[in-house]
Amino acid sequence: MNELKIFTPATIANVSCGFDVLGLALDTVGDEMIIRKVAEKGVRITKITGQSIPFETHKNVSGIAALALLGEVNTDFGFEIEIDKRIKPGSGIGSSAASSAGAVWAINKLLGDPFSTKDLVRFAMEGERLASGVPHADNVAPALFGGFTLVRSYEPLDIINIHTPSELFVTVIHPQIEVKTSDAREILKTTVTLKNAIKQWGNVGGLISGLYTEDYELIGRSLEDFIVEPIRSILIPAFDLLKQESIKAGALGCGISGSGPSVFALSKGKETALKVAEAMRMVYDKVGLSYDIHVSKVNKEGIKILESK
Repeated sequence: MNELKIFTPATIANVSCGFDVLGLALDTVGDEMIIRKVAEKGVRITKITGQSIPFETHKNVSGIAALALLGEVNTDFGFEIEIDKRIKPGSGIGSSAASSAGAVWAINKLLGDPFSTKDLVRFAMEGERLASGVPHADNVAPALFGGFTLVRSYEPLDIINIHTPSELFVTVIHPQIEVKTSDAREILKTTVTLKNAIKQWGNVGGLISGLYTEDYELIGRSLEDFIVEPIRSILIPAFDLLKQESIKAGALGCGISGSGPSVFALSKGKETALKVAEAMRMVYDKVGLSYDIHVSKVNKEGIKILESK
């Protein structure tokens, strides 16, 4: 193969209780990218559609991630990258992660898979470092592994793929405002109370147990964030009402997607997820705020090949 066209998914990070360690991949929204081998060494971004992002390799997260990978392998050729950017930057559903993960995943395929998926996470994290100032893995890991992922440790990097219940659906609403990850991190406290930490640890354990046992009520009870959500929710219009109406419509739980402003809800079954979407629409229609909304199964595969040459 000399060229791949791929779908690289949007992701939800944190999943309420797992700040910087939990994430999941979506199936109905993501970027499309074309990566091809070329004679000239290095990495060049030759085409961008959909959003205004930098063409310069060292200013584009996909370019930085690709260079990190190529820094550990010798090739006598290079790569060109085209990006159809369908995830808006600053949306809170892993825009930078999709570009970073997609670039390294496709290059690895074109090289014959010399690197493990965990290696690819490590390279893609360099794109996240450029985007937010912090090389976090909670978006790039689910994009690359698929499904739910847990970053058990950053040093050394240890990522666990978590079981995904078959009836679990996600509803995501993206109000048309931008919240930069770097800005959303700056407002966070650097210390937490032991009381809140204990509650949060319990919820992380409960959520993972609920996913493995397909105990949807336990999943719902565990989708509480005592540390980040109380601070970041002030950046999201009508957040409390969105959460209230989503749960009233049948959602298991509701929270901030990544650093926001997108808000996600988990539901058992597509029918309930669609009802939650309608409840979210009604909230923002009354507020008078424009938005995008997505309903998706959890994407267990992650990045997918659309065409190969």
